[in-house]
Amino acid sequence: MKQATVTIFSRPGCHLCELAKEVMLNAGCEGEFVLEEVNIDDDPALRDRYGNDIPVIFINGVKVFKHRVDSREFRRRLRRLAEMSRCCTDRCGDV
Repeated sequence: MKQATVTIFSRPGCHLCELAKEVMLNAGCEGEFVLEEVNIDDDPALRDRYGNDIPVIFINGVKVFKHRVDSREFRRRLRRLAEMSRCCTDRCGDV
């Protein structure tokens, strides 16, 4: 089974970002996703786009949370989006 990709746009020292990561990592979805962290301060365009409006979380490229993450809702969205990706891959093949 292919793991979902969860991307969090954040910056070092962001308390809400650390809390969001903790919630996602403890949501009972071990092995179902890979967490990619993007430091918005490393890219001027991302810094301009998000500023202090972080964290922003995407699952498989779909924006799902901003600022706060609820563990039950994260688990639900992760599994729904992972299932959608599997269905598309099964019909269309791996692109």
